[in-house]
Amino acid sequence: MSREVRVVAALIESAPGRFLVQQRLPGKRRALLWEFPGGKVEPGESDAQALVREAREELGVLLEVGEERFAVRHAYPDLTVDLRLYAARILEGTPEPLGAHALRTATAKEMLKMPFCEADLPLLKALASEGQGRLEE
Repeated sequence: MSREVRVVAALIESAPGRFLVQQRLPGKRRALLWEFPGGKVEPGESDAQALVREAREELGVLLEVGEERFAVRHAYPDLTVDLRLYAARILEGTPEPLGAHALRTATAKEMLKMPFCEADLPLLKALASEGQGRLEE
């Protein structure tokens, strides 16, 4: 049985319909795939505390964490991820790829064409259908 981790991610809207995403570092599992910024929840942390810490470490920004928007469980061969995506906004700082290979903003429709981590795919589809009434094929 693979180990299970709780992961939190930030849905940061940089402009109407455009969201900040990051590309995973080369040499790591799921290298160079795109994902929403965030990371593992450490023991004793709330989801919001973990997201604030991860944003500071990975992006160099101070986040305000809002409501949970989407949740999904995904089993990779090496671990099972309990992923929670929270609405968030940057209070201080300009995002830099401190813990990522690259950063960019994209619409949900653009993200569906990018190589994303498998766990994020249901979130992307939900985000795209929310923004367009239905998912365009």
